[in-house]
Parts: sequence; C-alpha cells; structure tokens
Amino acid sequence: MNAAIRAQFQALKNFTYLNSAAVSPLPTAAIEAVNSQMNDVANFGSQHYLDWIETKTRARNLLAEMLHVEAEQIAFTRNTSDGFAVIANGIDWRSTDNIVSFENEFPANFYPWRRVRDRYGVELRLCPERDARIDLDEFIALIDSNTRVVTISSVQFGSGYRADLERIGRAARAVDALFCVDIIQGFGAHGYDLPAQLVDAASGASHKWLCAPEGCGILYLSERARERVEPTLTGWISVETPWDFDDREQPLKPNALALESGTGTSSLFYGLEQSLKLINDTGLHTIEGYVDGLSESLCDGLSGKGYDVVSSRQPRERSAIVCVKHRGGMDSVEVAKRLEEANVIVSARADRLRIATHFYNDQSDVDRLLDALP
Repeated sequence: MNAAIRAQFQALKNFTYLNSAAVSPLPTAAIEAVNSQMNDVANFGSQHYLDWIETKTRARNLLAEMLHVEAEQIAFTRNTSDGFAVIANGIDWRSTDNIVSFENEFPANFYPWRRVRDRYGVELRLCPERDARIDLDEFIALIDSNTRVVTISSVQFGSGYRADLERIGRAARAVDALFCVDIIQGFGAHGYDLPAQLVDAASGASHKWLCAPEGCGILYLSERARERVEPTLTGWISVETPWDFDDREQPLKPNALALESGTGTSSLFYGLEQSLKLINDTGLHTIEGYVDGLSESLCDGLSGKGYDVVSSRQPRERSAIVCVKHRGGMDSVEVAKRLEEANVIVSARADRLRIATHFYNDQSDVDRLLDALP
C-alpha cells in the first residue's frame, strides 16, 4: 500500500498498531473534516444546516455503493448493538419461534436475542465452536421450519473465522427466516454484496475497519426485513415529510429510514465520509488482497516464534484477524502487555492473542511484531 495512505495515520508514528479489530486510528482527512463542521457551528450556528444533511446523504450513498444496496435501505444508528436491538424489538415474536446463532458471538449480537428468549419464551439455539471454527453443517442443521431469525458475524471477533454468508443465507431463505449479519469485523477489510449473499439485515459501525469516528452505526434492512421489523423507536425524521410539522398523522417512511428517529452527530458524518472515500478509492478488494498478504507473512513468521496460529487459514474462512496462542502457555494478556511496552498494539481475547493488520500497515509492522514477541 502506498506511503500516502500510511501518512494519513498519525498513530503509526507512536506505535506499531495492529489493532483495527478493536478501534482503528483515524486518518488525518477524517479529523480535519470533523473539525471543519465543528468550526462551522462555532462560527455560523445553523446557517449551513443543509450542508450537514448533504454530507450525511453522501456518506449514506457511499455505504450503499460499497454494500451493493439502495441508499434508503441504510439507517444510521449509534452503534452495532442498536441495530440488533432495533431488529429484535421490532419483530412480532411467537413462543414457538427459534433463533439460530453461534455461542461465541460478540455480545452486541447476543444480548438482544437473549432478551427475546427471556421475554417471549423463544428458543435460542447456539452452535458451538470447533477448533476456532464454525462447522457450517452443524450450524445449518439447527435451522428448521420454526426458525424466525438466523444471526451471525461475518467475521468472528475472537477467532477471525469468516463465514460463508451466501450458504447460510440460502439455508435461512429456505425456511423463510430473516438472515441477520454483524459486519463490523469485516466491512472495510473486504467487500460485501449483501443482496447476492442473501443477507436480510446487517448491523455494523464506523470505528473498526472503516477507520472512521466512533458513533456512526450502520443498519441495512432489505425490503423483506423492513416488512417484518416494526419501528419501535420513532421520531420526527421517521416520517415521510418530516419538515411538515403540521401533519401529525403522516405515515412512516416505507424503508430503513423510518428507523432514524432524529438528527445525528453531524460532525461525525463529516469524518465518516472522508474515511469511506479513502477506503472506497483504495478499493475493498485491493485492501483484502493486500491484508491477506500481510497476514500470510505474519503466519509464516510465527512458525519459529513459539506461537500457534489458531485462526482458520482456509481460503474461504480466513480474514484480516489472526489469533494465536503461545505454545508454552504464556497468558495472552501478559503477551499483549509486553508488546504494548514495546509500542506494539494488539488485543488479548480470552486465551488468544488477536492481531489485526489493515491497509495502513506494511511489512515493517509485521517484522516489529515478530521481533517483539516474548
């Protein structure tokens, strides 16, 4: 990846940063854009309000283009958790329903479904992990005619396992279940075509692989999902003509935009737009190939360092996340702490060390990590 991209990320002057699976550093373009909107408000108040709305619209259009969906199918939320809560709370549940998911999902994609289980008596079926993988035959076998929702992360936060979304989507569609996907650990590191992958709803956020300010949640709803998810948190911009303050009986918007209740954090959308442009101009498939090369180099280098790669490295299952274990049993938290003391930033997740390279990293970052490993 070229030096101009790397120069956008000031954190690289301070650290060898390999932790985009937690929070990515912000590019300079995003920081400047956020500050420009804040300065606009400071100097002009609401005079340029329409510019703020247009920026939000451009960011939405970019997201739609990158996900191969329509702009009106994307609602902005606060975070990934909000998206799943919107879906879980908006479905008319029956006690005979069941939900199929994975036992080690990130909690954002668990607690909303746990509430449904506890509130409505719906069965929550959780597929176990097998050697840091999900056996998709085992997962799909949990789906039956009573399955109302199938929900999974496209990339698992604790293992880096990447699911075959289209295969799961076909199984969900066969029983008329909604297929919901947490995309936060993949979007920005590789490409998606949500309709082709038969995804009905996708929730994610801005602060990981999209390299954007925290606080911009992203929720996609297909037409069939919008028909089944009743908006439960509505406000003045949820309706068809929000600026008509006199018509209090007007209908809600017929698409995902009905799920936006009010104005958002305008400055963050300025930053989001710039980060999306940087990702999109570089190309998601270009980023995926580049990061895959760095990850392969990392895995090759680990072979003589006393660490075992836990993450699946099968071509259709590997992602930008590489999880490893110390062969001698050194605690992952201790390893992460020692690396931080050497200015190398990664994450400990359970008994695994999680390493996440992105398009702003290069081979020198991988080499510094390998040199610093205890």
